[in-house]
Amino acid sequence: MPTRYVHTNIISVDWKELIRFYIDVFDCRPLPPARNQSGEWLSRGTGVEDAALQGMHLRLPGYGEEGPTLEIYQYAKMKDRPEPAANRKGFGHIAFQVEDVVACLKKVVAHGGKAMGEVVTKEVEGVGIITFVYAADPEGNLIELQRWER
Repeated sequence: MPTRYVHTNIISVDWKELIRFYIDVFDCRPLPPARNQSGEWLSRGTGVEDAALQGMHLRLPGYGEEGPTLEIYQYAKMKDRPEPAANRKGFGHIAFQVEDVVACLKKVVAHGGKAMGEVVTKEVEGVGIITFVYAADPEGNLIELQRWER
């Protein structure tokens, strides 16, 4: 079987609220069933002692029924994390292509997220003109809002 991208996971403090954010702001669609998983198999596979989680996958916009998903889970026991920063080592952000970056940023903020930077437009030679900004969802996960003109 060829390799293909499947999903990105966010560990949430309140999975139901965070799912509502991604549905309301980015038109993601729930992909039932909701998951309620625990047991030795999960602990072994994740390396998390006494692993127990709940959550759901969301179908990302723009890719049809077989496209990748955003998996939002909440573990029964979770570790704290540092404040988000665009230049922190490891996974940095997820990105959404949007029609209007300013309007989408306003929608993010109206639904409990926040702006992390300011909207900028820049020509990238040989690629096109990008308008983008970094924002954060209500739990501090970084999101890039972008629009390319080619």
